[in-house]
This record gives sequence, C-alpha cells and structure tokens, in this order.
Amino acid sequence: MPQLNPNPWFMILALSWMVFLIVVPAKVWSHLTPNEPTPMNEEKHKTEPWDWPW
Repeated sequence: MPQLNPNPWFMILALSWMVFLIVVPAKVWSHLTPNEPTPMNEEKHKTEPWDWPW
C-alpha cells in the first residue's frame, strides 16, 4: 500500500507547513489598509430630561 510509505508524504507535509509558516504571514504582514481608522470624538452628548405631556 503506497499511502503507508511516509517517504514522499512527509516532505509534502513539511514543505506545505513551511509555506504556511513563512510565506503566508509575510504576505499578511505586508498588507496595508487603504484608509487608516481615525479615532472617534469622545465628546459627551448633552442630554436633557424630557417632560412628558401627561
């Protein structure tokens, strides 16, 4: 049964993990967002009590 022979499959597993651990994070870290988020204004809203008409 050739699928039980670990010789070619171990190298495929090791190389695929090397791609995931080296190449993919480098591409993700180099990504820049087009619009940097700006902080929201922290001014508190002025609230007034509402007198009910009844």
